[in-house]
Amino acid sequence: MKSNNTKVSNAIIRRLPRYRRYLNELRKQGVKKISSNELSELIGYTASQIRQDLNTFGGFGQQGYGYSVDSLFHEINKILGLDREYKTIVVGIGNLGQAITNYTYYYKIGFNIVGLFDVNPKLVGLSINDVLVRDFSEMSDFVKENDIDIAIICVNRENAQKVTDVLVDAGIEGIWNFAPVDLNVPNDVAVENVHLSDSLHTLSFLIRSNELEDAEK
Repeated sequence: MKSNNTKVSNAIIRRLPRYRRYLNELRKQGVKKISSNELSELIGYTASQIRQDLNTFGGFGQQGYGYSVDSLFHEINKILGLDREYKTIVVGIGNLGQAITNYTYYYKIGFNIVGLFDVNPKLVGLSINDVLVRDFSEMSDFVKENDIDIAIICVNRENAQKVTDVLVDAGIEGIWNFAPVDLNVPNDVAVENVHLSDSLHTLSFLIRSNELEDAEK
């Protein structure tokens, strides 16, 4: 993998998980190698775009051979930091928090949830997939004592920044935020904001665009 200090564009970063997902399916099917043209037909990106994206990190393909599916999958894993496990907590164990906890548990995607936190006394003391729900007041010490890497925030917008501030003070490295608000964090804390309404609004736009195209025919 190429090592340099050049900042990789956000667009390329967003495409890498899609490459990884398709390559993993190809591995399961027993496919050993694939060309950029064949990968293009599967994914929908142009072959030129695929080659440019992958060349950002080094030359993974061979002229006249294409890409080794297994090798490229593992290289993308390394690029995405998925060659290790992340100690993770979930803050806010309502319906969404429980769903995400179950998802990460059953799909074994490398994010090991070791702590759950909430302020609701009806939830504190329960266990989800053998992980205890603790009171929010215990969170800061838990993060420090267990070297937690990532926090998944599933609280309401009014409390999201307060929760974030506690996490940052405790030394958290990354936050996966499902609260409907953008968070303010220092530059050394990575944040991925997941706004579900944004995705629905995009879907609405695509439906409307298709309807307009049909009307013009």
